[in-house]
Amino acid sequence: MSYDLVIRGGIVADGTGLARRRADVAVANGMIAAVGHIPNAEDASQVINADGHIVAPGIIDLHTHYDPQLTSDPYATSSCYHGVTTVVAGNCGFSIAPTRKDARDYTQALFAKVEGMAEVALDGVKWDFETFPEYLAARSANLGVNLACYIGHSSLRRYVMGADGSQREATSQEVEEMSALVREAMRAGAAGFSSSHVPTQLDGDDRPIPSRFSSREELATLVEAAGLAGGGSISYLPKSVIGGLNREDEDLLIELGIRSRLPIVIQGVGGRDKVDAPNAAWGQAKAFFDRAASQGAAIFSLLRNHPFDRPIDLDAGSSLYAGVFPWHEFMDLSHENKLKRLRDPEARDRMRPAVDQPNRDPDAGSTLPPPHWDVTFVDEVTRPEHERFLRRSILDIASELNKHPADAMLDLALAEELKMKFRWENKTAAWEEAVRESMKHPSMLMGVSDGGAHLDRDDGADWSSYFLRSWVLDRGEWTLEEGIRQLTQVPAALAGFAGRGAILPGYAADIMIFDPETVGPGTKRMVYDLPGGEGRYSARPRGFMATIVNGEPIVLNGKLQAALPGQLVRPVGTHLHTGATR
Repeated sequence: MSYDLVIRGGIVADGTGLARRRADVAVANGMIAAVGHIPNAEDASQVINADGHIVAPGIIDLHTHYDPQLTSDPYATSSCYHGVTTVVAGNCGFSIAPTRKDARDYTQALFAKVEGMAEVALDGVKWDFETFPEYLAARSANLGVNLACYIGHSSLRRYVMGADGSQREATSQEVEEMSALVREAMRAGAAGFSSSHVPTQLDGDDRPIPSRFSSREELATLVEAAGLAGGGSISYLPKSVIGGLNREDEDLLIELGIRSRLPIVIQGVGGRDKVDAPNAAWGQAKAFFDRAASQGAAIFSLLRNHPFDRPIDLDAGSSLYAGVFPWHEFMDLSHENKLKRLRDPEARDRMRPAVDQPNRDPDAGSTLPPPHWDVTFVDEVTRPEHERFLRRSILDIASELNKHPADAMLDLALAEELKMKFRWENKTAAWEEAVRESMKHPSMLMGVSDGGAHLDRDDGADWSSYFLRSWVLDRGEWTLEEGIRQLTQVPAALAGFAGRGAILPGYAADIMIFDPETVGPGTKRMVYDLPGGEGRYSARPRGFMATIVNGEPIVLNGKLQAALPGQLVRPVGTHLHTGATR
């Protein structure tokens, strides 16, 4: 038999969790044709020598915001460099479609504000669609990675209700119109439905995002509409998830799971220490998962298993203090007015206690928790006398200077006319223990990449490389076989992607090849490759040889290839559409 690709001599960890073995992998017509000893392998159209490397299924990233970026970047960079072959976009209730022509400015501003995307870069979105099915159809022949996409609640509300979608609850007629669009999206191949009631999320006009105006019954009706299609999943962010789920939201999640009969995927449960979220203790979370399971509701939480690593530039501004109003106001000032503000004793009196007393009233504005002083560090200095503060926490520096931490940070910044740079890194012993304690529960899903979003600080695209290096290979919390299964077969099963997530004959040939000795996060730096020359933080890994999508390499030895083998990936199980999942 003639093969398009043979991967020779690698160690195959096939995604099922079974023990790895040395084997060749043969690919024909985008599918795994054989695994084992491949006679006459050198006759294949392409041969990759994987000796000393792990050959595994490609990673399925369940939480991204790549739907705008994919219109101009079909490879979903930076994720593709880290072995990701399938991205699920349209999370948090924000999908680029459906969007009416007269609402494009609103949609671009929404993505820019909530997901940290540059407005100039969003000007590069190729608006070759209006409805959700049109968006999928326009992408189908121009993908490097595989794409699955939720239809987002906020986008639906603006499409059906116009500006009223950002002001009030929907009428019964409007809910039915939205339900019809959900059913239409599911027929077209949507991954499911997404929504959010999180009070940290504001649109480009600093108003609550549209989905926050929805009633409980509106949300449940739309979730049920998706569930009646019979496949996919629901991505939802409950109102109380930032500080720890309350009983009302726990009951709502169980109701959504029962009415939809689909997996309900949330975030923020587990991996949170008592400083970050006093009400999010793992014991309480586990009791909720057990209660939901006993009632037949499948509730899952994506676990951020890699620490935050985000720059803080007071001169350029930072969105990390959105829930600290005196600091948030400061970030929008001009350079000269910022210097003036920091020299004003009355302004300093307002700023000093604010980080320790962030807003907790969603009706007043964002409730985003700010970085804590013990995990905020001096990252860059311009004056020699300040070099002794490099890589030290603001809390430590404040103790030495006998100042309040806010004054220590702001005085140092002022002394360098705001040229000093800071960094937020929450890698603490308490955080590591919280992740370790919760990560192996069957309701926990590995990863929260946010790929395609937050490009001004850290899109999280290196989450999978961090997981493999830190939790699997260094700490040994998972066997290599089980760690790979968590990144491949588990998300494929949850999302309903049949024929993906494993290296088995008859499965799609989505494959990653990496060196277990060196794999891990690599560089993270600013690049200026977005439309309009806009910059973004871009992460590259170490140790990856190849990312292969449907049998064609899209990354080889760190270099993008010209192939566009990506496909739309649809959940199976629906009775509203038929056909293959590819």
